[in-house]
Amino acid sequence: MFQTIQAFEQEWGHEAAGTQKILDVLTDASLQQEVIPGGRTLGRLAWHIVTTLHEMMSRTGLAFDAPHHDAALPTSAKEIADAYRSASAALLDAVKSQWTDASLVEECEMYGQKWPNGVTLSILISHQIHHRGQMTILMRQAGLPVPGVYGPSQEEWAQMGMEPPAI
Repeated sequence: MFQTIQAFEQEWGHEAAGTQKILDVLTDASLQQEVIPGGRTLGRLAWHIVTTLHEMMSRTGLAFDAPHHDAALPTSAKEIADAYRSASAALLDAVKSQWTDASLVEECEMYGQKWPNGVTLSILISHQIHHRGQMTILMRQAGLPVPGVYGPSQEEWAQMGMEPPAI
């Protein structure tokens, strides 16, 4: 649970940048990659990350401009990446301008439960980390390079002229 806006800002900066790195690699063709027939596609997972920002945080009363959960799935990878860039910046601006540290302990109804806003922000970050992980598998299946988020990826080790750590 976040106890200060500053702590959220620092963590969001790192995690949003990691998500943006993943989204910026997507191609229009890769958006159709799926794990199993009829399963969520890479494009659907990416768009879900984007639309969840507003869907989840609007439940707290936070007001900012971002695609709603029922917005149509774009066919352009660039549109998805640009939407996340804009929505994640708008979310951070809204948290900083509409909330104080005291707001983080206020509880809001969230999916049939009461969550403190600081918990909601933590879960929002965990949610995007979860789906980023799913996306990297689909990206490999689609033949895309995977950028490192918490350290170099396999491709980045090679770019540095180094062997990736042994498994």
